Amino acid sequence: MEIIPWRPFGELSSLRKEMDSLWDKFFGGKTFAGSFAEEWAPLVDISETEDRLLVKVELPGLEAKDVNVSISGDLLTIRGEKKKEKEEKDEHHHCVERYTGTFQRVLRLPVDVEPDKVDASFKMGVLKITLPKVEKAKKKSIEIKVK
Repeated sequence: MEIIPWRPFGELSSLRKEMDSLWDKFFGGKTFAGSFAEEWAPLVDISETEDRLLVKVELPGLEAKDVNVSISGDLLTIRGEKKKEKEEKDEHHHCVERYTGTFQRVLRLPVDVEPDKVDASFKMGVLKITLPKVEKAKKKSIEIKVK
């Protein structure tokens, strides 16, 4: 007989996933992929250096004109729309999994940034937003004096 370690939080985690799934199905969560989904949210990476924040957003199939970026206080808002392609008259779909429709991501920034110096660029389906930190948000080294 094999001894298997008991992982109480592992059991709670699987129960939570099942409850979330049930809740989403009952109240119309994002459980159906593709054309059945009412809304979708692009994936985001946020990183930080000494003097800036960097936000990368995956937006495959979109162009810069389809996306709007705004900042208000400590909230960065990214919104846009991925339009459905025209269907051919005699086209029969076997599988439709790509998301279409409007999206919006609102991200709370972890540090203060210079809103007038924010830069956004779009290349190969990735939106890259560079947010310079304000001077007070930059890390400062403090010298320790020996007495």
